[in-house]
Amino acid sequence: MPVRRNLLPVNRKHLGGLLLLLLTFISIVCVAFSMAGNDDYDFARREVLLRRIGHELLLQSGDSVSRVLPVKKIAGNEYQISFENAFSFQPESLVNTTQRVLAQDPLTSDYVVNVLNCANASVAYGYAISKNKKEDIVACIGRRQPVACYKISIKFKPPGIITAKNGYLLGSLTVLVFVGFILIGSVKPRKALPESLPTGIILLGSMSFDAEARKLIINGNTLDLTRTEARVLRIFALSPNETIERSRLQKEIWEDEGVIVGRSLDMFISKLRKKLEFDPNIKIVVIRGKGYKLEISG
Repeated sequence: MPVRRNLLPVNRKHLGGLLLLLLTFISIVCVAFSMAGNDDYDFARREVLLRRIGHELLLQSGDSVSRVLPVKKIAGNEYQISFENAFSFQPESLVNTTQRVLAQDPLTSDYVVNVLNCANASVAYGYAISKNKKEDIVACIGRRQPVACYKISIKFKPPGIITAKNGYLLGSLTVLVFVGFILIGSVKPRKALPESLPTGIILLGSMSFDAEARKLIINGNTLDLTRTEARVLRIFALSPNETIERSRLQKEIWEDEGVIVGRSLDMFISKLRKKLEFDPNIKIVVIRGKGYKLEISG
């Protein structure tokens, strides 16, 4: 009996350590499967963004009727955007549109864009974008391309996802095992990590914009937004200090309803200005002949 009393605490300590290591291993496996699932989601999201590029190019050419055909995956990291009808494009607009839209893709850093003629697959225009801006290759942006049948090929540089994630898993396993051994001999409780900001919250100066709940929050005070006000502000918030064309705002906000009224946009811009007056560093300014810009200073 005395022997059993001496060994029992030691066995419990070792058992706790083994359980902790087992839980660590299970956690790593769950993270691995979660990452695999996220890959499928991220690639599906990329195809949606590519369709968005095609949609904006057609709008910029004055075509709001014809379709963007299904995006084709040519190879592991190469996609092709096709169109129902011929169109013309401004290279500068193409470069700016792809950079803005693909900035929302977490897997994208470097890519090459080639605009191909449908008839013979010759390259009508091309450029390369790099995470290191000094390595960008962009030329002839001022020469508008004639109306023709085009396909846009976008080839992404493999980001080393598998290698990075394997390194993450191995590194995490090492760290967690080390922490596990520390916790085996420690009885001090771990402090809870601070909570991160809720998803969907966009910071605008001293304000917080909750696009889903349609609210502006400043100094603990909440301002309610209408559905249309929230949609307009979201477009500005995703491209701060950038000029947003008036035609784009009208199409994205009112096109689904089948009616575009110019004065409606002016009215909602005026209402948003009043609600943004609580922060003097935020204002919506008119860019004459182009549209509006959400300026955030300070």
